[in-house]
Amino acid sequence: MSVEEESMTVEENKAVVARFYEELWNGRRFEVAGEIFDEACVTHQMCSGAPLDAAPRPPAEIKRHIAAWLASFPDLRFEVEQMIAEGDLVMTRSVMRGTHAGKWMTVAPTGREASIRMMIVHRLAGGKIVEDWVLVESLGFFQQLGLLPGREEIFSRAAK
Repeated sequence: MSVEEESMTVEENKAVVARFYEELWNGRRFEVAGEIFDEACVTHQMCSGAPLDAAPRPPAEIKRHIAAWLASFPDLRFEVEQMIAEGDLVMTRSVMRGTHAGKWMTVAPTGREASIRMMIVHRLAGGKIVEDWVLVESLGFFQQLGLLPGREEIFSRAAK
């Protein structure tokens, strides 16, 4: 039976996604990536005003991605605020919190605490994540790091 043909229960799928947050991210157990992500996994990064791009996200890429975030935000933690599942899809509303203590992309450490709200829809097959759609509150994150002006300043500029 192929991975696509294996059917998991909603509760089993939710348990896999819970491992993504608790064991892989919060527990820093990188070996879990190979247990819960399919080698052919694809991520769709949802950015406002941009086309929906898909990128391969096998376990090795997931590990690299998490390591990069942890290098920038070593105390980073996820809190799942809501998890809803139906069929092969699991949606989570979560918040990621951490202190910007290392270079993030091209941004020097600010020492600022940041919290990033996000929504992710994971599609699972055969007990592994095979696809996901990620929507991140980027504007608020950039404002918390001091990269962009706050809401009030943006609106006051627009009123002129």
